[in-house]
Amino acid sequence: MLTHVNIDMKKLAFDLSLVIFNRLKSIGRYEVPINAPPVYTKFFKSNYRTFKVCGIYLFPLADIQTATIWKYTQNQTPYSLEGRNIAQHKELDRGILVEISKLLTANIPNRSLEYLDNRLSRYSMTKGRCEILKEFISALDVHCHHYIPLGLGGTDKYENLRIIHKDIHRLIHATDNQTIENYLRKYSLTVEQVKRINQYRIACNLKEIKQ
Repeated sequence: MLTHVNIDMKKLAFDLSLVIFNRLKSIGRYEVPINAPPVYTKFFKSNYRTFKVCGIYLFPLADIQTATIWKYTQNQTPYSLEGRNIAQHKELDRGILVEISKLLTANIPNRSLEYLDNRLSRYSMTKGRCEILKEFISALDVHCHHYIPLGLGGTDKYENLRIIHKDIHRLIHATDNQTIENYLRKYSLTVEQVKRINQYRIACNLKEIKQ
């Protein structure tokens, strides 16, 4: 998060370049990364030459970049009343906290810790609202949907989970026409809501619902 850290790192990489090259040229290959691992490609552009030693690409100092802190203001500080008020996180509604405590005690076998943690985070982020109906749902009616199903390569990561009312979740996965009609009639879904459901169904390789 340091300001202009990339400038310092480029200078450091230049100062060390000769030493690094001489020390590693006999045990590694100096090249632009080919098929670099996910962690490397997440943080680096893969267009800087670097040494590959024992099958591992060394992180290039010259490509260390500044990370932007979004929604940050110079007035945000723990040393003044105004700054502390800006930095203070808003507390969740008590009703949402009660439902989160229920979700914490729910027994969901064969699920990863990552799924359980991100399920709670997602519920908190949506303030307990179904991401299709946009209505508050209690812990009893909460289902956590994988936008890209696990069977199709999806993961338990936060960005792949959706908080959905249990009936809407069943509708997303429904293949029987009568079942689909029953849920559509029960909830009187808007065109926009059906459109959103169809986006979820397409991601699951299911046919769109026709209104």
